Amino acid sequence: MVFEQKEIRLKPYPRGFHLITDTILAEFPAFRKIEKGILKVFVKHTSASLTINENADDTVRSDFEKHINILVPENAAYYEHIYEGSDDMPAHIKASLLGSFIEIPITNGKLNLGIWQGIYLGEHRDFGGSRSIIVTAFGV
Repeated sequence: MVFEQKEIRLKPYPRGFHLITDTILAEFPAFRKIEKGILKVFVKHTSASLTINENADDTVRSDFEKHINILVPENAAYYEHIYEGSDDMPAHIKASLLGSFIEIPITNGKLNLGIWQGIYLGEHRDFGGSRSIIVTAFGV
């Protein structure tokens, strides 16, 4: 059994959804020695998220951003946690809805994603800054 883990510091991204698949592939080649296993990616923040979706058309990511902003609006009258700006509480809700980790099968040293799938970082703050992810690969 092989276990590998690394923390990757991502560059700051603007609010929205951003493909980070290539960054993970470049920064964490350790998974390539695994024939059958799992890659787990975890984001260490309460106002950012991870998800897997379309990697070819940029409009999918911009539509994700537009739609989630309708689902979870800013300045809702019932928010009590308002001290860190109007984007903060919605960012926490969005991060919980989408999740803080993803798992991807590893097959023959490659991520076994579908042809049009990529890993998204959801940056839910206007100025979230640099984010850290933990990538863990395990298998045989």
